[in-house]
Amino acid sequence: MMLVVSGIAAVALATPVLRTLLLFASVGYLGFLAWRIASAGSKVGFSPAVSPLGFANGLTLQFINPKAYVVGTALFSGFAFLPDAPVWEVVIKIVVFNMIWVPVHMIWLGAGAKLGSLDLSERSHQRINFAMAASLMVVVVIALASAL
Repeated sequence: MMLVVSGIAAVALATPVLRTLLLFASVGYLGFLAWRIASAGSKVGFSPAVSPLGFANGLTLQFINPKAYVVGTALFSGFAFLPDAPVWEVVIKIVVFNMIWVPVHMIWLGAGAKLGSLDLSERSHQRINFAMAASLMVVVVIALASAL
């Protein structure tokens, strides 16, 4: 969000080499996530991590998170409602965004935990994982097709 607000994202995405690098890093990351989901085996979710991700790695992943750029750009450049007070507009948008974002992610977390705790057959878990991984790859293909 801060990269979009500060204009750094616009400069980075206007640089063809950097834009292409970010595109392929994002595609690689999403492909990796799809593989982790598909290879989780008989339990819904990701295959177990070898080591915890950690704060630094999590923060670094945000630079290649395509969802963050799309949402941030739409929110901060899509409309202006306080043209005479841009700082207050950004503050309000950040607060409202987080009032929506945090509960939505908590709902998804709860839904994922509930799905993982259901007494489903191994085959059902595998099918769910495959469907989620395939859905993610469809999104990746659509993003690549629109970018290229």
